[in-house]
Amino acid sequence: MTISRWCVDLKAWLALTVLLCFSTLGHASQIPELTFEQAAARLAQGGYVLMMRHARTVPGIGDPENFRIDECSTQRNLSTDGREQARAIGAAIRRSGIRIDQVRSSQWCRCRETAQLAFSKSQDWPALNSFFADRSSEAQQTRQLLAGLAAWQGAGNLMLVTHQVNINGATGVYAGQGEIIAARLREAKLHPEFRFGEQK
Repeated sequence: MTISRWCVDLKAWLALTVLLCFSTLGHASQIPELTFEQAAARLAQGGYVLMMRHARTVPGIGDPENFRIDECSTQRNLSTDGREQARAIGAAIRRSGIRIDQVRSSQWCRCRETAQLAFSKSQDWPALNSFFADRSSEAQQTRQLLAGLAAWQGAGNLMLVTHQVNINGATGVYAGQGEIIAARLREAKLHPEFRFGEQK
């Protein structure tokens, strides 16, 4: 990566960080953080959309220059610790009895791997792909996401493994790596109710 590209990425990251700090202060204080057992009690009734940020990655911002979506070696991927975190999240979800009817994932390798390690299954959904490198597509992708959720007919809970920018765009909430934001779809909008997940 050239120095000029690094500077551009750093400026973009700093700008995004400032924006997220201001845009999520209200939401972060309004939705409680629950244990897996507490979350299981709330989720037993079904009907929730669970937006999970991928597990911890190797250090970096976004993806390397000229990365390819079909080539994992060109992307920023999970760290060894992140793989352990994803397995631990899946184990905690099963242990607490949280019902997950379907798992969908971004096509980015770090999301696919998180889904496979945590849930042993996932279905690619381009609407969950990161728009970190092209914020002009945020509104269109968020509309596609919400339209897809409106068509979902599952009786239980839908798990979406995606990226921080996508979660923030859809719910207004900042999610840490491996954190899950539980929301309900009402009037074509996602309304976050609580958060849970392994972040240690």
